[in-house]
Amino acid sequence: MTAPIAIIPSRFGAQRFPGKPLALLRGRPMIEHVVARCREAGVFARVLVATDDERIAGVVRAFGGEAVMTSPACASGTDRVAEVARALALPGEAVVVNVQGDEPAMPPRALAALVRCFDDVTLDLATLVRPLDEAERANAGVVKVVLDEGERALYFSRADIPFQRDAGGPAPPRWAHLGVYGYRVRALLRLATLAPTALERAESLEQLRALGHGLRIACAKTDRGSAAVDRPEDVPLAEAALDALGPGP
Repeated sequence: MTAPIAIIPSRFGAQRFPGKPLALLRGRPMIEHVVARCREAGVFARVLVATDDERIAGVVRAFGGEAVMTSPACASGTDRVAEVARALALPGEAVVVNVQGDEPAMPPRALAALVRCFDDVTLDLATLVRPLDEAERANAGVVKVVLDEGERALYFSRADIPFQRDAGGPAPPRWAHLGVYGYRVRALLRLATLAPTALERAESLEQLRALGHGLRIACAKTDRGSAAVDRPEDVPLAEAALDALGPGP
């Protein structure tokens, strides 16, 4: 199998936090921390930052990373990753992992577990899940996922799933989704051509497009989440998560 590649889509103009990839965490730009987590996983032949902004590309190159320029017309991170896969002429069976550029404290061992899912040569996609905290059940900002007996995703939702009809019965396992995806390139390029589904639009969850079109999604379990940075006030939480991980860049 062609060695997996990590691709980190990164854009400057996030509405809630402009310039987010270059925000400093412990004195280093956030994008440098994300690249470091990918390198620490020890499973990627290359770690690429895909961006349409020369400011981001310049910073990445300055710390010794590899940046690839992509079109500003890309509508999503998935589209940006697909553009890079096409430009590299990767074979259909190759694996690429879309690592979110605002996840500076993603555990490297979780990324390695995600890649191991592709030991199954029939697999289309894989993602990460962690145990759902009880306090998160009503939080629509935390995406929930229900798994089948083979640890494949049955459904993703912002709602509290699964529903427990008998409150006195045994509690079903509850999982939260972490927005990191691994793709077989053939599946990634197919996804980039598919129209959004009604469920995807209703929940505003892009992964429902894959399920709606019959693609299987394996779920690798991790015992801890990350600390995504959506707003400037999230930076201290991400720094605390970085401290818990240990040495970084």
